[in-house]
Amino acid sequence: MFTGSIVAMVTPFKDGAVDYDKLGELVDYHVENGTNAIIPCGTTGESPTLSHTEHGEVIGKVIETANGRIPVIAGTGSNNTSEAISLTRHAKEAGADGSLLITPYYNKPTQQGLYDHYKAILEEVDIPIIIYNVPSRTGVSISPETVARLSEFDNIVAIKEATGDIDQASQILTLCDITVLSGDDSLTLPIMSIGGKGVVSVLANILPREVSELTASIAKGDIKNSQKLHRSLFPLCKAMFIETNPIPVKTAMKLLGRLNGEMRLPLSKMSDKHEEQLKKVLNNHGLA
Repeated sequence: MFTGSIVAMVTPFKDGAVDYDKLGELVDYHVENGTNAIIPCGTTGESPTLSHTEHGEVIGKVIETANGRIPVIAGTGSNNTSEAISLTRHAKEAGADGSLLITPYYNKPTQQGLYDHYKAILEEVDIPIIIYNVPSRTGVSISPETVARLSEFDNIVAIKEATGDIDQASQILTLCDITVLSGDDSLTLPIMSIGGKGVVSVLANILPREVSELTASIAKGDIKNSQKLHRSLFPLCKAMFIETNPIPVKTAMKLLGRLNGEMRLPLSKMSDKHEEQLKKVLNNHGLA
């Protein structure tokens, strides 16, 4: 249902407030440059620092601007199941095409707790859901067996797999036919080569056309071009994580003149050392 290059979109700020005009510009930019779907209010969008009002307004603005031209998958995860239900219900009412739900962070639920968390949301809100597994940020990993159990629900349509473990993705694909999306830009080619269907991309914030071309090339079975694109993009993929996401991607967008680079605390300005390193990678790719 959701495949190809799916951007985990940044949230632009201006003087501490969400910059809704710039947000609309970014949506148009992705539509024009071949991105296959947009995710507002994910962790790349600094969702933990958004108020509930801002969260709803950002999703609403993205849906309004997209205007059916591109699917919008709202980030609605929480470590509070009731809150996740409320956010997901609001996204559905606003017209989102789907919802991205991160595993509950900090609580460290058991596998049964993870199953019950998603089941509770599924029973309350009828919307296509993508599970988001990123244990490096949450402290818990959903097992392939639990993913397989959840895949029996019709509206669990995909998993964003960001463990960095190809074996994990392989096991999920062995146990069920859920759509697997890479949660790491550098693993788009490897994960799609074993049956994945795309990527939820940070890099697409700055190179939407190239990331879309990569996923399309892999899907067509053009191995030579896919490998060429993978190798070309690989240094940038790694550079997007020289500091905590989304510090590098927002800094890169600032260096490219597309964004002011503003973040909300506790995220802070990139160190001078890493900014110079990032500039070098951008320059090597012909971007700055």
